[in-house]
Amino acid sequence: MTSTEAQDIFIKHANVPFDIEHIGDLTGRLKQTGRKASKADRLSLAGALAHAAFLAPDRTGEVYDAVSQAWLDKAIDTPKIATLGMQPEAAPTDLWDMFWAVVEDASAGKLDAAGITERTAALGGTMPPASVQRVAEMSYTFPGIADATTDSLPLKIDLADLAAQPAGSLGAEFHTLIVDNKFDLEVLDRAEIGLAELPYPLDYLNTRILQAHDLWHITAGYETTALHEIALSAFQMAQFGHNYSAQFLSIVAAVSALSPASGYKYLMDTITTAWVHGRETPPMMLIPWENVWHKSAAEIRTDFGISEYKRPHRADLIEKTAPLTAFIRMVANLFQIFKGSQQSIAKS
Repeated sequence: MTSTEAQDIFIKHANVPFDIEHIGDLTGRLKQTGRKASKADRLSLAGALAHAAFLAPDRTGEVYDAVSQAWLDKAIDTPKIATLGMQPEAAPTDLWDMFWAVVEDASAGKLDAAGITERTAALGGTMPPASVQRVAEMSYTFPGIADATTDSLPLKIDLADLAAQPAGSLGAEFHTLIVDNKFDLEVLDRAEIGLAELPYPLDYLNTRILQAHDLWHITAGYETTALHEIALSAFQMAQFGHNYSAQFLSIVAAVSALSPASGYKYLMDTITTAWVHGRETPPMMLIPWENVWHKSAAEIRTDFGISEYKRPHRADLIEKTAPLTAFIRMVANLFQIFKGSQQSIAKS
């Protein structure tokens, strides 16, 4: 299959509203065929995920529920996420050509962090203001979001408060993670990337997840590896419809469609199990982190009904097997790009 043929299949499915029964059937066929899964089928599913991420964000829950149930062959034990019942947004003229160029260059290892930042920002910049408002409205279809958000943005976390917490506490563990790895407490500067300019409640949600991303790692049981960053993206998306994560995963899916099918199972196992974990976990946006620094992660899991992620594969799979397959090399490269380009997508 030529690059042009692959792009045509992807765009065809990215532009057209997906039929949810077809998504289930397609996913089931991909699982059944395993290492022989066709590139056309993988491109079709990647197109549907991109359609939801960019043109119909309120259908994100619908499509990932269908994919996860078909891939894992079991129902999700939680109520369905409502859609807004809206027609999909019209794709900006250059959206898919730009998207596909990013996918091809990421697959070929041609992009550094600066390059992907600029080009991902350009992707988001093609979307009309109405699509951002739609994402804001969609947020309320997820459990707990209406109760989690406030009119004012969260106060900044004080590193000194974390340092004062007892040994074994979440605050102490978070402090060690930040200091030892030289992380920023909020990942990005909220003022510099203009989070306050987003419509409510996206201003609050995007600020809070920047603060809590590493707390979710610790509490929900996700390690700071490439595979688990992909997993946590699915978990965040399941928790509050994180459009940033939906766009990232659509790029991952498209990159994986261009690679040998041998690694596809690892990606799908990870995304679907983490999505279900997020769907079946009580809303973590409701956790008042500043009031529970003194408690251990285990105590917080008990208090808020959180189970740890049951990983289908070792967390460091990408790091340990990168020399083995083209797929793993592509995803490892894309992960490094993703880590360097969070600023460009954080406004979504």
